[in-house]
Amino acid sequence: MRSIASLPGLAVIDQKEPLPVQTPVDTTGVLRLVEKHRAQRGGLIAMLGELQAEHGYLPESSLRVLSEQTGRALEDIYGVATFYRSFSLAPRGQHLVCACLGTACHVRGAQRVVEALERRLGITAGQTTPDKAFSLETVNCLGACALGPVVVIDGRYHSKVKKSAVSGLLDSAVKGNGAAAGGADHGRFVLNVCCPQCGQGLQEEQPALDDCPSIRLNANLGSRLGWVRLSSLYGSRLVATEFQIPNGSVVDFECPHCQARLPTPSDCWACGAPMSSLQIIGGGTVSFCSRRGCTQHLLDVTQIQPPRPLLRAGPGHLPHG
Repeated sequence: MRSIASLPGLAVIDQKEPLPVQTPVDTTGVLRLVEKHRAQRGGLIAMLGELQAEHGYLPESSLRVLSEQTGRALEDIYGVATFYRSFSLAPRGQHLVCACLGTACHVRGAQRVVEALERRLGITAGQTTPDKAFSLETVNCLGACALGPVVVIDGRYHSKVKKSAVSGLLDSAVKGNGAAAGGADHGRFVLNVCCPQCGQGLQEEQPALDDCPSIRLNANLGSRLGWVRLSSLYGSRLVATEFQIPNGSVVDFECPHCQARLPTPSDCWACGAPMSSLQIIGGGTVSFCSRRGCTQHLLDVTQIQPPRPLLRAGPGHLPHG
């Protein structure tokens, strides 16, 4: 197959340097973000996250307004934006391909997979194809070390990827189904989880999210209590809630069966909020950031810990559906 980059008259876009693209700045929108997140811990990351969600990247004009309104040096804002790989200073392609080169993936042949991706797309990591169809990035960890080599395409996780599967994965992304060649969808990691405290299953067939069973939890935000449902598709950001949870808020998650608070064994490396943990049935844990709007998560299928025995809820624990 002919390389995309071999088409005449087209140049490769390099994401490592900001493009000379001037996006009209929505000053009102930036001011609204500043007021919304100014007092929050990790507020700058939340602002950058919303800007990227709106534009697909971080426009220089918006960052300058953000600097003026927050009083933070533009260099500091650029420092944060370039430190986290989830942010981009240049427009990305329609399909984002992200390959892990962390130690666990590297020893299983991740470098060969990246080289196969580069040959097929005709670009190197950090670049976008001339037609803006694909952007290729590499990261040091995708949070699924036991499943390496891992490649994420448009948010779908593909495990134990071999270089021979690269063409099929890219072709499937173009077709819009995200499935691997031959019909096997290696990106659909559906997690079957239970409460680490009482061992009760947390999945419900309805309502389904991402065409998968949803994970039901209770959300405690100050004086408000209600249900929250997370997609069981690993890597998905789809959430349904009984009441609106403002972006940047840190939520206490509880089991709907025993009303015990989920364990928070560590803090999020990105924003500092607690990482809530669920038990994977069959062994392992999955953790996710408890701050609304933060997308950090970690899958550990090697950490096998049996659930604790079922304990009855004390009188202070009232069901709140």
